[in-house]
Amino acid sequence: MTGLDEQGRPLPPLAGGETETILGFLEYQRATFAWKCSGLDAAGLRATVGVSTMTLGGMLKHVAFYEDHWFSYCLRGNERQAIWNDDYFDADPDWEWNSAADDSPEELQALWQGAVARSRDLLSETLADGGLGRPAGRTRRDGTTPSARWIVMHMIEEYARHNGHADLIRESIDGLVGE
Repeated sequence: MTGLDEQGRPLPPLAGGETETILGFLEYQRATFAWKCSGLDAAGLRATVGVSTMTLGGMLKHVAFYEDHWFSYCLRGNERQAIWNDDYFDADPDWEWNSAADDSPEELQALWQGAVARSRDLLSETLADGGLGRPAGRTRRDGTTPSARWIVMHMIEEYARHNGHADLIRESIDGLVGE
């Protein structure tokens, strides 16, 4: 990292190697998401924009799920965390989005922060055990096996997409803007 920006987000290195640059962008996207979701009460985390039902609370739970899904379940081949029980998703394919309204801001933040911490540890283990080229420990439904590099890039994409949504929702709540 080359320092912090005015929001306290770690800046990706301008001339780092592949691993440092990719991880730098993942951490920057995570920090942007944390900033957009910070300091809000339950009403703020349940706010929507226009006809969309998307909320920042739902997004916190959704991204927590995908942190665990990609880094623990897929990359390392671990079983799912108990909270991600398939029965919930069988009953409601959008369970993580919809059930977030029942969770407190503290629960949602802790869920996401815990998932990110586990993901960092699991990715660190992976980098020490084969690097970004290491194949995932679990194949996808279509029989393909992504590399650690693909998973990290996919998570950067996931955060970048949702950070755009988060920016619009947050601006509608209290006027907070910025990339």
